[in-house]
Amino acid sequence: MRLPFVISVNFFTVERFSLGGAVRLEPVASWLTVWHRARMPRGYSRDLRERLVQAVASGLSVVEVARRMGVSSSSVHRYKRKVAAGVSLAPGTSPGGPRKIGPTEEEALRAQVLATPDATLAEHCAVWTAGGHSPVSRATMSRALRRLDLPLKKRP
Repeated sequence: MRLPFVISVNFFTVERFSLGGAVRLEPVASWLTVWHRARMPRGYSRDLRERLVQAVASGLSVVEVARRMGVSSSSVHRYKRKVAAGVSLAPGTSPGGPRKIGPTEEEALRAQVLATPDATLAEHCAVWTAGGHSPVSRATMSRALRRLDLPLKKRP
């Protein structure tokens, strides 16, 4: 059984070749936005890092350990260098500063949203600042509301 078309994928487009020879290009913008929204993977656990270094110390090659454990060989080399230098194998902290609306202020934000459920982001920011908290942007307020699963009025 033959399919009525063949799909060829490259980075920018999906080319659809029909059996009649006509070519139709379809953008893959939806794929790219999903790809860009993906989060960076977390660092490997300290336990895995120690097992990788122990496997290399037991006589296996770095490439073989990386292949068996499903990590890159450059990571294994990096962990070997850290152990040789006497540095901890614990994963580092993620970049970025502390949240503007931290865990200690979340209850105050919940109370504010319950008191004014129909406020817009700008109004929430103004009430937040008037309540004695540090000023925040609409984006920060939006992230905090989303993180706490709180409702938001979309239009003024």
